[in-house]
Amino acid sequence: MKTSDFTTTILVDKSPEEVFRAINNVREWWSGDIEGNSAKLNDEFTYRYKDIHFSKQRVVEMIPGQKVVWLITDSNLNFTKDAHEWTGTKISFEITEKNGKTELRFSHIGLVSQIECFDACSNAWTQIIHQSLSSLITSGEGQKLVLA
Repeated sequence: MKTSDFTTTILVDKSPEEVFRAINNVREWWSGDIEGNSAKLNDEFTYRYKDIHFSKQRVVEMIPGQKVVWLITDSNLNFTKDAHEWTGTKISFEITEKNGKTELRFSHIGLVSQIECFDACSNAWTQIIHQSLSSLITSGEGQKLVLA
């Protein structure tokens, strides 16, 4: 049986470089406490949302104006039986030009329907990408979303 990773796409009237800069400005679009850096290859940062979610990311791929990939090296989700479901998964941002606009394809590789957090996590990612990151890209200001 084939499993599909969670993916969502947005299309914006900004350059690939502007989209790339917004992605790497994580504190402005991902609600929660973020420590560390995400601006260059091998940077590491942690994300914490109350006592609900903790994850540690390492930037494992970075191609300016084209792609950013984070590897989740540690995680603790307090709402799943396996609190470490995210550990070893990857978060990918692929940027391409489409008919004078820029497409951002977001994928959480390893976030598949067979794991417990799929529904809650995919719904949260949809809101974060379509509302907060999209807002940061288009208006210069992300939206701090309440996800709990």
